[in-house]
Amino acid sequence: MATKWNDIAHYQVPTDDSFRLKHQNPDFTGEIESKKQAAELLQGGVEQLAELQDVLYADGRWGVLVVLQAIDAAGKDSTIKHVMSGVNPQGVRVRSFKKPSSDEMSHNWLWRYSKEVPARGEIGIFNRSYYEDVLVVKVHNLASKQGLHESLTGKKLFAHRYEDINAYEKHLTRNGIIVLKFFLHISADEQRKRFLRRLERPEKNWKFSLSDLEERRYWDDYQDAFESMMRNTSTDYAPWYCVPMNNKWFGRLVVTKTIIERLKALGLSYPQLNEAQKQALEKGREMLA
Repeated sequence: MATKWNDIAHYQVPTDDSFRLKHQNPDFTGEIESKKQAAELLQGGVEQLAELQDVLYADGRWGVLVVLQAIDAAGKDSTIKHVMSGVNPQGVRVRSFKKPSSDEMSHNWLWRYSKEVPARGEIGIFNRSYYEDVLVVKVHNLASKQGLHESLTGKKLFAHRYEDINAYEKHLTRNGIIVLKFFLHISADEQRKRFLRRLERPEKNWKFSLSDLEERRYWDDYQDAFESMMRNTSTDYAPWYCVPMNNKWFGRLVVTKTIIERLKALGLSYPQLNEAQKQALEKGREMLA
């Protein structure tokens, strides 16, 4: 039986070390046949997500951290724009992490990220995240430049960082922060096409960077790093979702559906009023009569 597009389990990375990125199809769209069909479904999902976010804010017992990781041009920015297009901006914060400052480098490597974790009642989005420290740091061997003593940068460095991440995400979930992690998966050929569009279309020229093409030379290294990242840090409490993104219109749909399902599972509700609050309501009605 063919996999339905909305079977979220299809995208969830298993926790048994069996995941292989090369076996994931970035062209997958299930039974969704067109961009128009996906847009209609996405609009319904965005409206539903807006309603759930309103209850999340009012409930105040849970927060959501959405982590987006991907190779350049995979569609992180546009995913945020489309998925969160209908939610109340007061309840959503987006944080993009650039090269760490000297002050940030002098602290533990999770420090700068911890400060930006959403509060309960909020949805926080990390456009890139603490996972950069097991991706770009790994691919370019940057650990020796992070101010650590050489005894801390040996062969077990990244195994230790995976352990740190798993412990950190467990800490967050134990404090009411749901961690949703999405790897936006595109092929090398699709990335090439998107880079060419940035060169050929004037309205996209501003997105072009030669450094992105330099990073493309490390494609295989990054694919290995992404696979290792997901195999070592996809857990029952904070799973990874590998989202097919060669068709952006489909990937956005998967991300939206996943967030909706996780929010629904929380059993959110508006706060119940106590007697004093009910009396205040009655008083308000009298004053406005």
